[in-house]
Amino acid sequence: MAKLTRRIGLSLGADVCWPICYEDIVRDLDLHVTMGPDEVSVEVGRVMIEPFDLQRPASYDLVIDHLTHWFYPSREWIKKAILLDDVYVFNNPWFVQSMEKQTSYCAMMRLGMPIPATWMLPPKEYESGLPDLEPTLDRYARLFDLDEVGESLGFPSFMKPYDGGGWVGVTRLEDLDALRAAYEESGKSVMHVQKGVVPYDEFVRCVGVGPQVRVIKYDPDRPLHERYRPDGDFLAAGDVDHLTATTLTINSFFGWDFNSCESLLKDGTWRPIDFANPCPDSQVTSLHYHFPWLIKAKIRWSLFCAITRRPMRINLDWQPYFDIAENDASFEENLVEYTRIANEHFQTERFDEFCEEELTELDEVAWNYFGEERCKQAIKKKVETLFPEHEWEEFTEHFWDLIQKWRDADASTTTS
Repeated sequence: MAKLTRRIGLSLGADVCWPICYEDIVRDLDLHVTMGPDEVSVEVGRVMIEPFDLQRPASYDLVIDHLTHWFYPSREWIKKAILLDDVYVFNNPWFVQSMEKQTSYCAMMRLGMPIPATWMLPPKEYESGLPDLEPTLDRYARLFDLDEVGESLGFPSFMKPYDGGGWVGVTRLEDLDALRAAYEESGKSVMHVQKGVVPYDEFVRCVGVGPQVRVIKYDPDRPLHERYRPDGDFLAAGDVDHLTATTLTINSFFGWDFNSCESLLKDGTWRPIDFANPCPDSQVTSLHYHFPWLIKAKIRWSLFCAITRRPMRINLDWQPYFDIAENDASFEENLVEYTRIANEHFQTERFDEFCEEELTELDEVAWNYFGEERCKQAIKKKVETLFPEHEWEEFTEHFWDLIQKWRDADASTTTS
């Protein structure tokens, strides 16, 4: 029996808490998995930023990427690692780079999802010095009436960058004056204007990691550290199933291993509004109560992909989804078929079997870890990056208490 080691790399920016917890729990698991004639163990390291020879083999089998959506040197290293070394990366950098909100809206509209009416606007300003800009605008830029756009959508509506994230540049528009002012201030950004789903009955953010989905009550009007609500069982089972299927469809369609999807419930219909977030917030200071679920989900999916050598999906094939969309069936009926494709993509059945056979100790190891001082210190390190010094103790205890509430709920669930 050969003894093999799969190496998992964490590609990080300002991340603090989740990598510490991920590393600690994987180390505590101390896995030794039998795969055919081999015994496979796992090591975790952090990907460094340095010059690289394009032909030098990568030292990782799998990379969890939280950096390359904005940091180009690491993005290019990851592209090289995929193309030359068959490294599995979530998320695929090409799918993150090109599948912005505009693409995601258009694609999901074609699949029949009830996306709110959306317009794209030319930028208010342009980069200076572009040699062909002036003749292009003189010949082809059509004057338009911004008020007509606003009146066609109605109010309230929302203006936001077509490729943005993290609520940056999002403006709620109550009337035409607000629309004009927001457009004047948008500068060189290409903006969407989207009809508001107001009032709504529920706002959720669904976090997907491989075939795993967590449906979370979300309140965008609260401070950042309170937006993810700890409410449990706030939706009927049918709603949870629908949102789970929607998230799996979106993530498999775009080839994302990790993404979050926002949806609003109004008049009995769930309307996806923001679902191109392939590097969503993973920090304890945002997720708190839900943070342990995310860490365990990342561990399960990354260990499955690394140990079984799940092949990296480099190209997308959207036609099977479009073939289903062309049916005369209802969206709910089509959603069942989209989910079937998603489960095939994520190898859900094989994943579940792997977790049942090889990760039997994960729940207990993680539950113990999230009650230990090591975890509390990881929380404290993150708090110290966001809050003033006089609030460090208060907020460390605040997030720690929420995680202990998760442990209480998790214990009652697993023992009931």
